[in-house]
Amino acid sequence: MKCKSLYWLAFMMCFFAIGCDNTDDGSYVEPITLYEKVNGNWGLTNLKMVDEVAKANNIEPNEENLSTYFNYEDFKIKFNVDEKNNPTSYEVTGDVPPLFAPKGYWALSSDFQQTNGVGTKIYLYSDAQKTQKTDELSLVSVPGKTKEMQIQLTHASGGVDFVSYVFKLNAIN
Repeated sequence: MKCKSLYWLAFMMCFFAIGCDNTDDGSYVEPITLYEKVNGNWGLTNLKMVDEVAKANNIEPNEENLSTYFNYEDFKIKFNVDEKNNPTSYEVTGDVPPLFAPKGYWALSSDFQQTNGVGTKIYLYSDAQKTQKTDELSLVSVPGKTKEMQIQLTHASGGVDFVSYVFKLNAIN
């Protein structure tokens, strides 16, 4: 009887070991890159101008909402990618004064969101080879479940930031 119990126990252990060894959680899927999240048409919901010098010196007011000035409610930007989710071109539409080059090519400083606290940059270029950088935007908030994104354009002089523009965008589809 003891021998049968040991055989039965050994058989059950082999059965569970084989069953637990073959985990099938689906097929492999490539990780989602920031290019996939930024790709598409975006409409402006808010544009804020920040006086960085006033802000650094605690002088009020240091912010101004520009959303309803200069037709910025018509501001739209489209980031394009190719079939492999590599960045191609971008274009700003709407009858708005340009704060950065209204069309060109783009790339990100990183394919994925950084976990080390370093923000991702959106580099804007005038040529398809991406050798002539025209502007640099900061990706302040990454689109996710809510399909909202914030980008920031900062102007500096002598290494000191003096004004920034924060664009709050929603996906248009």
